[in-house]
Amino acid sequence: LNKNYWRAYERVNKMYLEAVLEVYNPGDIIWVHDYHLMLLPKLIREALPEATIGFFLHIPFPSFEVFRMLPWRKEILEGLLGADLIGFHTYDYACHFLDSVSKLLGYEHSLGFIYLKDRVVKVDAFPMGIDFEYFNSAVKDPKVKAEIKKLKKRVKGKKLIFSIDRLDYTKGVVLRLRAYDEFLDENPEFREKVILVLVVVPSRTGIKQYMEFKKEVEKLVGEINGKYGTFSWTPIWYLYRYIPQETLIALYYLADVALITPVRDGMNLVAKEYVATKVDGRGVLILSEFAGASRELVEALIVNPFNTDEVAKALKEALTMSLDEQVLRNKVMRDRLRRYDVHRWANAFLSMLMEVKKVQGKLYVRRLSREQVKEIIERYRGSDKRLLFLDYDGTLVPFHERPEKAVPDPGLLKLLKQLASDPRNEVVIISGRDRETLDRWFSGLGVNLVAEHGAFIKERGKEWRVIEPLRSDWKKAIRPILELYVDRTPGTFIEEKEFSLVWNYRKAYLEEALMRVRELKDVLRSLTANLGLEIKEGSRSLEIKNVGVNKGKAALHWLSKGGWGFILAVGDDWTDEDLFEVLPKDAYSIKVGLTPSKARFYVNSYVEVRELLSKLVSTAYLYNFIRIETLK
Repeated sequence: LNKNYWRAYERVNKMYLEAVLEVYNPGDIIWVHDYHLMLLPKLIREALPEATIGFFLHIPFPSFEVFRMLPWRKEILEGLLGADLIGFHTYDYACHFLDSVSKLLGYEHSLGFIYLKDRVVKVDAFPMGIDFEYFNSAVKDPKVKAEIKKLKKRVKGKKLIFSIDRLDYTKGVVLRLRAYDEFLDENPEFREKVILVLVVVPSRTGIKQYMEFKKEVEKLVGEINGKYGTFSWTPIWYLYRYIPQETLIALYYLADVALITPVRDGMNLVAKEYVATKVDGRGVLILSEFAGASRELVEALIVNPFNTDEVAKALKEALTMSLDEQVLRNKVMRDRLRRYDVHRWANAFLSMLMEVKKVQGKLYVRRLSREQVKEIIERYRGSDKRLLFLDYDGTLVPFHERPEKAVPDPGLLKLLKQLASDPRNEVVIISGRDRETLDRWFSGLGVNLVAEHGAFIKERGKEWRVIEPLRSDWKKAIRPILELYVDRTPGTFIEEKEFSLVWNYRKAYLEEALMRVRELKDVLRSLTANLGLEIKEGSRSLEIKNVGVNKGKAALHWLSKGGWGFILAVGDDWTDEDLFEVLPKDAYSIKVGLTPSKARFYVNSYVEVRELLSKLVSTAYLYNFIRIETLK
């Protein structure tokens, strides 16, 4: 939480950016690793917009309740979202990340895709593997064999419990020692028959807190050795050092039990390396449920490291487990590790990264380009009969937390009036708003109006009419249910219209609201099954309305008149998909926002929609001026 540390972190990330830019060539893949460089993807994206960027986090991503405490939480999330693909060890970590993105940045996601304003980013889990064949065959290495022989002489037939970690408070070393103490205390028959080999690899030796932690570990080791040790037996062999690879593999191979109990760990490859060396099937892995590897190595004895009694019991179970059961458990784990090794992990990540670029490519093809804008303008200018369907919220104006505040500004009203004043145009505002609101905002502009997503139609110069006979008596039964969910979900509210009810969750925490949406939909489906109602999801809203009422059916009222030389439809949410679906193939359909759609094109925001409409007005004015001057 130190500002100076944060500034140093920013500087380091910028230094890496400079290093990347020095060696980058177009077409290169940039793969950024771990928490040290969480700002780098965005920095690279800003410098190299077309670059292919992957990011993999090797540590756990915390839950939202923990992550939200960071002062620079948004900067970290935005930094990561510069990547095309963000990988985690487990789906739990990926879900924590998606949860934070939704709640802190407001981006929606579906099936692991996060929809930004101009890009999609994929989030997925890639459990990291090891070089299985290396560890599997390493026990045959002459140096390893010599080390095994030497260690066997020293162990003298005792059971070996092996534990190795770097010096870090997240590794659970103190809790592990306390559990071993409990084990020896409660099972005196194992004294002088087991040895715990505890290897602590030096880490961050210049940091005071780590040195204090080292003292605590060594004090506990001394206490246990003093409490239970004899002249011929030392309960714990403690080493604070790096150990050679051949010694490590020899210890893996000889160990009857591997005690790996971190209180938090992204994956923990030590657990996988231990299993990979067990070529004869002997040995039992005791693994913390807080290590990412516990999701894969389910045949291990999975423990809660904070429950030292549970760990002590697991030690006894491991040391008394039959050889047949050991072999069976290890075979399943070894087969899994052999199939999904580090090479497959890397290939899976890079393959997914390429798939994401393909998905992005398809979306970019659909992005409304300058050439397509020119084509629309030319088609518009050359037509004598034009039809324009325009959604309102999110399409012509930005969304507002309170819908009644999203009032059309003078610039928009002027633009709509100019469009509608052209005798060749039929402009239809096709909205989910109620008819009173639409009348209040747009009367006198000469536009056609559609209210409540198609329940009401008002042609210019005429009165409102219902598109077909509709019921509203059902609202008395449904509204109390929505009120209950408003009470249970802070930030939600109800919009009541003549023939529909809307549960709006624009102000609520998105993840919490989405859980309620799924629950509410199930409740409503069972209640509305025989009432002729349907439940539709809009932009952060859930609408209950009469079956068959939609924008597509309303649009057919104008489309059926035929003879249109130019048709344009613009919308921003799922309610507009019915409209896009009924359009002829030569119509121009535009979705506002980068989400899956039946529309031919998409734009990023309402600003681009208004720019396009302004160009249509300008080109028509210029065309008429030139035509009049020519006739003179």
